[in-house]
Amino acid sequence: MAVAERSARTYGNWRRPLSAGIGSFGLIGTTIVFAGFIAMIVANAVGGLVPAVVTALVALAALGVVVVRDRHGHSIGQRVVGRVAWANAQRLGGHLYRSGPLGRTRWGTHQLPGLLAASALSEHEDSYGRSFALLHVPATGHYSLVLATEPEGSAGVDADQVDSWVANWGAWLASLGDEPGLVAVSVTIETAPDTGTRLRREIALHADPDAPAVAQAILAETARTAPEGAATVRAWVALTFTAAAGPAGGRRRKAAEVGHDLAARLPGISGGLEATGGGVARPLSAQGLCEVVRGAFDPHAGRLIEEAHAVGATPELSWTDVGPTATQSTWDTYRHDSGVSCTWSMTVAPRGTVRSSVLEHLLAPHARIDRKRVTLLYRPVDSARAARIVEQDKRNADVRATSTRRPSSRVLVEQRAATATADEEAAGAGLLSFGMLVTATVTDPARLEDAKATVDNLAATARLSLRPVYGSQDSAFAAALPLGLHLPAHLKVPDSIREAL
Repeated sequence: MAVAERSARTYGNWRRPLSAGIGSFGLIGTTIVFAGFIAMIVANAVGGLVPAVVTALVALAALGVVVVRDRHGHSIGQRVVGRVAWANAQRLGGHLYRSGPLGRTRWGTHQLPGLLAASALSEHEDSYGRSFALLHVPATGHYSLVLATEPEGSAGVDADQVDSWVANWGAWLASLGDEPGLVAVSVTIETAPDTGTRLRREIALHADPDAPAVAQAILAETARTAPEGAATVRAWVALTFTAAAGPAGGRRRKAAEVGHDLAARLPGISGGLEATGGGVARPLSAQGLCEVVRGAFDPHAGRLIEEAHAVGATPELSWTDVGPTATQSTWDTYRHDSGVSCTWSMTVAPRGTVRSSVLEHLLAPHARIDRKRVTLLYRPVDSARAARIVEQDKRNADVRATSTRRPSSRVLVEQRAATATADEEAAGAGLLSFGMLVTATVTDPARLEDAKATVDNLAATARLSLRPVYGSQDSAFAAALPLGLHLPAHLKVPDSIREAL
C-alpha cells in the first residue's frame, strides 16, 4: 500500500497596508493631483493658458517627487530628504563620536553614542529569583528587558515538530498584542567565530594526566584544530514596554515601579518561548547585557571577555563604560573601535508563499563575516486597532480593484490578500507589523566589500530585498542590537504621514 508523501507546509500572506487614493498615487499623490487640477483651472481663468500650463508642470513635478519610486519603494522626495539630512549631520559633526578621557562625554566615561546616549540601566529580580536588566530610554519613555535563548535548530528535527514550533511562535506573537504596555519586540540572532577558549578550558580541566600518550595527543590536536571554522550562535528576545501608567497614558512610572510590575509577568513571558523552539529562555542580567553591548561595539574586547570567562573570571562592566572609544559614520558604513559595519534594512518581504526554512542561510554563520546580526522587529497591534486597520486596508484594496475597468493581476492579488487578512483577523488571529535589520561586522576594513557582497547573496536566498540604511548607519547599528529600541518613536515624521507616503 503506497503512503502519500507529506506536502511541506508553506506560509505567507503578509502585506503592506495600502494608502487611500487613486491607483498607486496614495493619499499624498491624490491630494497633489486634485490640488494641481484646481490650481490649473484658477490659473487659466485668471491669467490664461500660459499660467495654466506652468501650474500643470509644477503639479506634475511635485507628483513625480512623491510617486516615482525605486525598487525598494523609496520616492525621489525621500531620497532627497535623506541626502539633505546627511549633509546637515556632517556639517554639524554628528557623524563623529569620541569618548573616554580625551572625548567630550561627561566625566570621561565611555558613554554609548546616538540614540542610546541618555539610556540608563538598572537591575531587578523576578518572582523566580532571577536577576534581569531593565534599560530605560528617557527620550521615548520606554523600558526594555532582554531574554537570552538557546534555539534548538531544525537539524534532524521532524517536519511536524518544526510546524508545531512555527505555530507556537505565531501564537506567542499574537498573545503579545494583549500584553499591557508592550509596544515592540525584537529577535536578534548573532553569529561570530568561536575562539576555542571554552573547548581548551574543558579539555584542560577534565584531561587525565595518566591517560595514554595517544589519547593525550588526540585531545591536544582537537583543542588546536577544532575551533578552526567553528562559530558561536547566540539569540536574544528584547521586549519594550511603555513607562505610562494605564492603557490611556498618564504619569510615567519610575524604573522601580516598572521592574516590580514586570517581575511578576516575566516568568510567564519567558515560559511561553520554550514551546516555540527557543529552548530555555532566561533574562539577561545587567552584567550580561553590558558584555553583549561591549562586544558588539568592540569585537576584540568581546574575545577578551570570552577568554576571561573561560578561565573563570568575570570582567566587571558598568553601563557608562560599555560604549566605543571612537566611531565614525559614512554614507553606507559605520566604523566603531576595532570593527567596521554595514547595516541593511528589509524593504520587501518574501513574496508569495515560503517555507519555515526561508531564513536558514541568512541566519547561518559565514566565513567572510566576522560578526553578523539579524534582527527581526515586531510591533504588536492591539485587537481593537487591528480591526480598524484590516478593514480600512480591505476597503482601499476594493477601491483600487473597482476604480478601473480592467484591473491588473497584482491589484487583484492584493485585493484577495487584504480580504484574507481581514477574515483571519475577524476569526481571532493577531496582527503585527514587522521589519528586519541585518548587520555585518568585520575587523579589517579591506574585507567589508566581500561582506557586503555576501549579505546581498544571502538576501537573495531568503527572497528578501535589503537596502543599506544610507545616512543612518549609526542609528541602524544601535537598533539592530538586542536592546529593544523602538525606532518609530525616535522619528520626527508622524506615523500618519509616513503611512500616507
